[in-house]
Amino acid sequence: MSAPPASQISLQVTGMTCAACVSHVSDALISVDGVEDVAVNLATEKATMSLREPMQSGNGSLSLDVLSDALEDAGYGVATRKVTLGIDGMTCAACVSHVESALTSVQGVESASVNLATERATVEYVQGVTGIADLRHAVEDSGYSATAIGDGEYEEDSTPGRLRALRIKFVFSLAVAAVVMALMALPNAHDLLPFRMDFLLFALATPVQIWAGWSFYTSAWSAARHLTSNMNTLIAVGTSVAYTYSTVVTFFWDSSFFEGRATDTYFDTSTAIIGIVLLGRFMEARAKRRASNAIQALMGLQPRTARVIRSTAPLSLEGEGEYSDDQYVDIPIEDIIVGEKIIVRPGERIPVDGVVDTGTSSVDESMLTGESAPISKQPGDDVFGATVNGRGSLVFTATRVGRDTMLSSIIRLVEEAQGSRAPIQRLADLISAYFVPAVIGVAALVFLVWLAFGPEPSYVTAILTAVAVLIIACPCAMGLATPTAIMVGTGKGAENGVLIRSAESLERAHAVDVVVLDKTGTITRGRPAVTAIHAGNVSDDRLMALAASVESRSEHTLGQAILDLAQERGLPLHDSDDFSAIPGAGVTGTVDGVRVSIGNRVLMVDLGISTDSVDEVAADLAARGATPVFVGLDGVVEGVIGIEDALKPESAVAVAALRDRDIEVVMLTGDNVRTANAVASAVGIERVIAEVLPSEKAERVEEIMAEGKTVAMVGDGINDAPALAQADIGIAIGTGTDVAIEAADITLVGDDLLGVPAAIELSRATMRVIRQNLFWAFAYNVALIPIAAGVLYPLFAGAGVPDALRPILGDHGFLNPIMAAGAMALSSVTVVSNSLRLKRFRPSS
Repeated sequence: MSAPPASQISLQVTGMTCAACVSHVSDALISVDGVEDVAVNLATEKATMSLREPMQSGNGSLSLDVLSDALEDAGYGVATRKVTLGIDGMTCAACVSHVESALTSVQGVESASVNLATERATVEYVQGVTGIADLRHAVEDSGYSATAIGDGEYEEDSTPGRLRALRIKFVFSLAVAAVVMALMALPNAHDLLPFRMDFLLFALATPVQIWAGWSFYTSAWSAARHLTSNMNTLIAVGTSVAYTYSTVVTFFWDSSFFEGRATDTYFDTSTAIIGIVLLGRFMEARAKRRASNAIQALMGLQPRTARVIRSTAPLSLEGEGEYSDDQYVDIPIEDIIVGEKIIVRPGERIPVDGVVDTGTSSVDESMLTGESAPISKQPGDDVFGATVNGRGSLVFTATRVGRDTMLSSIIRLVEEAQGSRAPIQRLADLISAYFVPAVIGVAALVFLVWLAFGPEPSYVTAILTAVAVLIIACPCAMGLATPTAIMVGTGKGAENGVLIRSAESLERAHAVDVVVLDKTGTITRGRPAVTAIHAGNVSDDRLMALAASVESRSEHTLGQAILDLAQERGLPLHDSDDFSAIPGAGVTGTVDGVRVSIGNRVLMVDLGISTDSVDEVAADLAARGATPVFVGLDGVVEGVIGIEDALKPESAVAVAALRDRDIEVVMLTGDNVRTANAVASAVGIERVIAEVLPSEKAERVEEIMAEGKTVAMVGDGINDAPALAQADIGIAIGTGTDVAIEAADITLVGDDLLGVPAAIELSRATMRVIRQNLFWAFAYNVALIPIAAGVLYPLFAGAGVPDALRPILGDHGFLNPIMAAGAMALSSVTVVSNSLRLKRFRPSS
């Protein structure tokens, strides 16, 4: 009997379509040294392997990387899953680093991004190799706790509970600190007690140190077990030093150690520091909750129930009284299925995405698109969940429900963007990773220096100075500087119909100095119509009928315009043979034995058809902004059709807004030069790149980038995909489809071109706030750590500290540890509050 396999794993394989794929995947995996047996299931798209030895980490001979490479070499891939974990217990950038390290150390984890502001970790992992339980254990082993948050859920309950606990603890701690200070300040208060005052102070301070400050100890201990440290380490060490020293004084005040020395206690310091730090945490948590409420606000827009028609009886919208009771029923929106008929009455929110069957109304879509004006809806139009119906009643068919709706896609995108990390944050992370151990070293050095050279009693000065250094050096403000601004910025973008895919996209957008605009569908409405027909030896109708018969097989928007007019005129259409489409040029086909060629001048030249007879007409059409389409019949040009795509009313304003921001605007189009120049002139664009084939657009963008410019490409999402991907920033406009959302760095949900300057303006505002936050976070530490270390002592050694500064600097110029705690808490609150200013952002155009 053979020995059992050392382990067995299952991988979700992508790209399999048939039984041959099963064989290919099986062969690829079995060829890996150490894989003993492979079973591939096409239905579940899983490959289950028995391994002779446990899988290794990294790029070992039998590792996940090796298996992935084997699959990729065979043309397949490994599916990954993305999960969001709620992380509790993080307080600073060092905590972020610890949690990320713990998660990425789990085998099977592809990436992990932890956001201190949202207290969430976004983890992408390979299913079958690891799971949520493994991720949770890894987080807990590093000293924190993790809760899985499913798609579309938001853990609202945990935040109020944490806020409540923080409020109780900081109120208790500060109340005790006030009593302790009052007892220490009252003259002769000790005469009222039958025992030493210090015993009472000890009894009061101990619950604060142990109960209220317990979270500092647990977090610090967890970090210490992994030979690391964090902000809680500084608080725990700092307050423990003050508390322990005071406790020793309380019980051993008359011992030989204290003979001839001061025996003051510092329970006021330990309790006040804990209380103030907890107060800062409470204010910080409350501010962070406000910063993250964009998602909660979006989720709150969705109605809880829908009125669904579950009857086969004919429908009428003459009035609500026309419906019988058995025609509709109110159900939770979770129970709606695709294809179901839904009634929306005036003023109600539309529950899910769908297509209007009956009725007309106007719908407020501002929560999705940022467009304030209601959009008219009639049969055949799309409607979206969470938008508000106007005065009419609508019956529509549900097309997307649950996590597939537009609102769910937006929420998912905003969550991912808020959980991502901006490149600028790397600086703060790098510094924070080394900051805490460096501060502990500085505090130890400060203790030794003042123990040797400080004013008497020098050991008290040394202790309190070291405590002040430990407390004030907490890098929590650095950890919050970037993620809070990103969180508010991306949420604000969503409110204005600007979906930002990641923090990196938001950061890159602020540096854009060239915006390249596609013409059709971006500057124009994307719904061209025939505006002129000039026929030669045939009638207009004959020319249009032949052209429309060929164009009926084309999907091009110009061909659709010809077809639309032919149908509008009721012209007879015939089947066309030998249809051929030439990208960027036109189409050809044979109708009733007539060879028909429709397209631009390039097509005519390629076919050897002279356009001399209509060149003047074509030039006149192009000069007016229309696209001249030549029609050749049996090798002779017989006419030219003018097709015009109306400009969007806001295009000129958007171009002006971009130029006002010192951004160069370029129009990139496949249209002819004259038409392109006419359109560009109408909206104020000076640089035009025309007659570009779709496949060449990415090359043109690359040429502009080679000029040293940061380029944003704006297109309608699908046809312009290569150019969108090539540019530094791809902005999809107008479609609002899933494809656009997934493909672009930034997506404008509506078709309003003003979203482009708004996105750049939002990026600039966000980056400005991030720089301010980082400045204040760094400046705070750089300025106050030397003061806490006692650098002002020589300054006041002779004349003494002025009376006004004594509460802060004491008698000798050393920073009071209580003031250090207050300043540390204030820095975090300042950074978060500064980020919240972005909530007032309004696009100027």
